[in-house]
This record gives sequence, C-alpha cells and structure tokens, in this order.
Amino acid sequence: MQTITSYIQEHKQRFIDELIELLKIPSISADSAFAKATTQTATAVANSLKAAGCDTVEICETPGYPIVYAHKIIDPNLPTVLVYGHYDVQPPDPLNLWDSPPFEPVIKKTDKHPDGAIYARGACDDKGQMYMHVKAMEYMTANGKLPCNVKFMIEGEEEVGSVNLAWYVERNQEKLANDVILISDTGMIANDIPSITTGLRGLSYVEVEVTGPNRDLHSGLYGGAVANPINILAKMIASLHDENNHITVKGFYDKVEELTELERAKMAEAPFNLENYKKALDIDAVYGEKGYTTNERNSIRPTLDVNGIWGGYTGEGAKTVIASKAYAKISMRLVPHQDWKEITELFKTHFESIAPKGVTVKVTPHHGGQGYVTPIDTIAYQAAEKAYEKTFGKTPIPQRSGGSIPIVALFEKELKSKTILMGFGLDSDAIHSPNEHFGIWNYLKGIETIPYFYKYFTELKSSK
Repeated sequence: MQTITSYIQEHKQRFIDELIELLKIPSISADSAFAKATTQTATAVANSLKAAGCDTVEICETPGYPIVYAHKIIDPNLPTVLVYGHYDVQPPDPLNLWDSPPFEPVIKKTDKHPDGAIYARGACDDKGQMYMHVKAMEYMTANGKLPCNVKFMIEGEEEVGSVNLAWYVERNQEKLANDVILISDTGMIANDIPSITTGLRGLSYVEVEVTGPNRDLHSGLYGGAVANPINILAKMIASLHDENNHITVKGFYDKVEELTELERAKMAEAPFNLENYKKALDIDAVYGEKGYTTNERNSIRPTLDVNGIWGGYTGEGAKTVIASKAYAKISMRLVPHQDWKEITELFKTHFESIAPKGVTVKVTPHHGGQGYVTPIDTIAYQAAEKAYEKTFGKTPIPQRSGGSIPIVALFEKELKSKTILMGFGLDSDAIHSPNEHFGIWNYLKGIETIPYFYKYFTELKSSK
C-alpha cells in the first residue's frame, strides 16, 4: 500500500501527460464552432473517472453541454463529498499574444515555477485543478485509502455562466445529496503561503448596444451633424464612475456589506507587496475606488468594468465612417447581499436614462450569480486546514477572492450544502489571459493534499 507521495513520484509523468492530452481539446463553451470539441471533452473526463475507480459514471444530457456525473459509494452511513469542477475553458483570444498555441501545451520553467509550468488554455482554470481530484481519487481507490463516499459533478458551461447547471441540480437533488461540496477553481497566495478561499464575488454580465443613424455614414458629409454612437458610448461608459472611481449607478451600493475596521485589519495581515504587484503587471501605479487598499478593491468591493468595446471600422488602413452602431460588454463583480438580477435591472435603467437624444440604447443581460462567504468554523474548513498543514507544513490563511463562482450560492440554496474552496493556482497563472499556465508543483501538490481532506473530514464528521 503506497503513500500518496510515493504514488505521485511513481506516476508523475503519466499524470502530466494525461493532463496535457486533456488540454489539447479546445472546449470553448462560448463559441458554437467548438461544440464538438467541448462534448468530446466531457467524454474524456468520463473515461478518466472510470479509470480512477468510480463505480458509476454518466454523461448527463442537458439543454446545453453535458454534465459528467460519477460516484463511488463505499458505505451509505459514511459522509459524502461532492466534487465540482468544469471542463470548459475561456476563448483564447487574442491569439497573437500567446507565446505558444493555446491548445498545444508546452512546459516552461519560470521564476514562479522552477519545476516547470504547463502553458495552455484551461491549464489552471479549470482542467488542471479539476484533474487533481481525478488523480487523487485514483490514488485512494488503488490503495484502499478512500475513507468516505465521493460524487463528481463536472460541467461544461461554467465559463458562460453555468446556464444549465441549475436545471440539472434542481432535477437531481437526491442524486447529488452530500455532506460537503469540494471545489478547486480558486488560488492561493503563494507556494510557500497556502490559503483557503472563504469568499467569492457575485457577477452581473451585460452587453450594451447604442444605435444612431440607420446606416454607416460618411464622416465628412455627416460628421458633427448627427450623433456618433461610438462617441456617445464612450461618454456613457466614462460617466459610470465618478472622480473617486465610485460607481454612479443609482442604488448600486444600497446592499453592499461594509466590513468593520477589525475585519479589514485581519485582511491586511495577509502578505502583500505592492511594488511586486505593480512590477508583475508592468504598471507604475494602482487604480481603483478611493479609500480602499488594492486587496480590498479586488475582493470585498464591487466593481464595474468594460470587457470589450467595438463599432465602426477596425480593419487595416482608413475608412472614414460614422458607425450606425456601437457595442460594449460590461461585467459587474458583486459582493454578498447584492442580488445580481436586481443589479442588472438597476444598470439597465441607469444606462438607458443617460442616453442623449439622437441614439437608442439596448441592454442585453447575459448571465450572473450571487456572491458567497463560507464560514471558517465548520468541520469542512477545519479538515481543509489540517490537510494543508499536513502537506505544506503551515496553517493556511483564510482569504476572500475577487473572482466569481456563481454556482456556489446555488448549491447552498438547492442542496443545502456548504462549499470548501481548495485552490492551488497562483494569481500570476494568467487565467482568462494569453499564456495561461499551471505549475507542475502546484498540480502535484493538489493531488497530494486532497486525499488528506477526505481523511480529516471523515474523522471529524464521525467524531461529532
């Protein structure tokens, strides 16, 4: 019977090779051109779960991309852990900024990853982190180390808002019943500073369209005489923040939770070097809401950002036109108590109200989700803490994240389950960006740590 460390050492290259094969499949859920590849990835994940020792593996059809469900029930009287992850990935654009093709994984050594990192779209978010759980399961089943029941639910629409996950969860509550949900779709402070994510921001994502004249116009003949939708859109977007970078949408902050000075002081204890932060991003100054630190701005405060803007002629050379239409995609990261549907309506009302005469405005909601804060006094958190202490030799720091996993709030509502977020990526791993990567050390460390969570969770649960 092997220890987890010896098992990883023996199978290290295979673990890396298998992940690389999974990363080669362009499972881009946002682009219908990759529908076949995305479905193919679901099959690959299902096959890996079978090989890992799950007794039941199903590819469950939904109105969208399938959900891979699997389980191994060793004793109905033992605790059950439900593992959630996703096999879809973000679009890789802009392709010209990648140092190597996004779906041709390569391993490179860096200062942050001296043991090497796998560069590919989805390496960290979330194929690499999801696959840690598959390999941890393989070890536990192969060595008789599985202490409790395990269920897997791996979806293919997380990057487009988990459109059909609620549909599936609502129809399979008994099947998905569990004592805790385990997710690795977050990060940690550093390889030598482990942390557990205890909070996530919510999300409201919209697309706006500004329409002026009924066709593109000659900018010489019509310039200065009719409203230019691109100019108007730029002014409207600029007005969404005031001089203190405070969001101007009426009612936006009404339900924002204000942390106490003590809570903010505890947050400030987390290691952070502002100069290193700026250096890593090649910026000479940080930017954001007045009165808050960088770590507060990207975790406990809501935001509004333009994710894309276009209109008119953007090809090579010149074309002197006033565009008929201009567009932008806008996301709002929300904090607990802000309801994403309510915020979407507030934004829609505000954006339409600031449109000048001469243009019409259309706001189309895309997707969203609620924020979430997980308590640190639960058995699940204590088990995760002990697992990190075992493999890192340090007590992990609880940390709120600026990212969003909307389904966490959904799980609590529908399955009445708390979620524990054990992420092993780093902020520098460039998720959602060109040159996304995941450290091999981090990948293997996750595989090493996860089995201890099962062990300690079962022990703590049984002792209650």
